[in-house]
Amino acid sequence: MSFPQHRPRRLRQSPAVRRLVRETHLVPSQLVLPMFVREGIDEPVAIASMPGVVQHTLDTLRRAAAEAAEAGVGGVMLFGVPAVRDATGSGADDPRGILNVATEAVVAEVGDALVVQTDLCLDEFTDHGHCGVLAGDGSVDNDATLERYAAMGLAQARAGSALLGLSGMMDGQVAAVRAALDAEGFTDTLIMAYSAKYAGAFYGPFREAVDSQLKGDRRTYQLDPANAREGVKEAVMDADEGADIVMVKPAQPYLDVLADVRAAVDIPVWAYQVSGEYSMIEAAAAHGWIDRRTAIQDSLLGIRRAGADAILTYWAAEAAGWLREQL
Repeated sequence: MSFPQHRPRRLRQSPAVRRLVRETHLVPSQLVLPMFVREGIDEPVAIASMPGVVQHTLDTLRRAAAEAAEAGVGGVMLFGVPAVRDATGSGADDPRGILNVATEAVVAEVGDALVVQTDLCLDEFTDHGHCGVLAGDGSVDNDATLERYAAMGLAQARAGSALLGLSGMMDGQVAAVRAALDAEGFTDTLIMAYSAKYAGAFYGPFREAVDSQLKGDRRTYQLDPANAREGVKEAVMDADEGADIVMVKPAQPYLDVLADVRAAVDIPVWAYQVSGEYSMIEAAAAHGWIDRRTAIQDSLLGIRRAGADAILTYWAAEAAGWLREQL
């Protein structure tokens, strides 16, 4: 009888051995928690399509940020939901606008414990829901939008944001915001570019989270899901324009792009596990079809294994607790 010459199973025989030879590691500091803060509410508002996630008040936002810091997460990414919107998203760069006020509050609460980050995009602040200023024909005016992004970036930097998440997918957005920041002395403010941000259905629950006013879609500026090489090209361009970090979004459907971007640039690469990814696992777990904790851990590890140096995930604080239990 012939016996196997190679026995890979020897490396799987016990938890201790598996832990010792594990190739990919995930730690709490590699997780970033996205959070929503809504103007004009007195208590948190549950987001029906994202079980367990809420639109915060300023007070509950501070408490949640403190809990995230205690859990050891690497950062929080703030999204604002204003009470009033207009065509140019004027609330985005208003110093007393909800996102900038919230940034000041969170920086004061936890700014020394983690990286306070802010979403830099106009979609939450416009009455048409697009990520930029509209031209007369209804299309998004790229260059007029860059001027708004520069103003928004300065407002966020003044509010204390350590990292600006440029998520609008406008051509030249990194160079425009970097130039504005440097001209005003904010040379240490980080830019994370949503470089490979793909259009598609996985953002559905997020639209509820920010009370999006969008009609139509964003396919003229977000990437076509069929194009992997284009995502890599965008990441390389953003790195050349001065981005400190580049992003692939969504995460799970684009792990191939994530791996290719990781190989193409020599700066940190992050991924965003978006609302649709979150809600699918939560829904399946609620029906008893999958084990919730294991599915969450598998999904995060897969994103990390594909090349993400950090992951934006709505499970950041909870997953950080699990990871600390394993230490």
